[in-house]
Amino acid sequence: MPLGLARHTAEVHFVTFSCDGRRPYLGTVAAKDLFLETLRSASQKYQVEVIGYVIMPEHVHLLIAIPKEKEEVALWTFIQALKVSVAKRSPQKPFCLPRYYDFNVLTTAKIREKLDYMHNNPVVRGLVPLPEMWQWSSYNIPLVV
Repeated sequence: MPLGLARHTAEVHFVTFSCDGRRPYLGTVAAKDLFLETLRSASQKYQVEVIGYVIMPEHVHLLIAIPKEKEEVALWTFIQALKVSVAKRSPQKPFCLPRYYDFNVLTTAKIREKLDYMHNNPVVRGLVPLPEMWQWSSYNIPLVV
């Protein structure tokens, strides 16, 4: 590591990944429900807390917390397991792009900013007039931050 640079590990991550070719593979109710079911299962298996999420037709945003002792391996492992599990049960092949975007969230203010961004994504896209109307997000789930 270069002198003067510190490596920061964060418990909270804002993660985004897209369907292959940005195709709307999550455009149906069944596909979004499948993803949500898989997210619940994977988060339990890997001990990842889902702080917030939004499932869009061609991409997903997640705000997740990983226990510090699992930080180094768990994020990649969790995302990979989630994507593979959905892909195995989906007729679209390949289902997701192999890469994902990860942003370490270090403050409560940034957590709220990312949640607002995620929950307003369906509104900005014109899918619903209000964030609480998008069924496939964590908007209506109480959060204590």
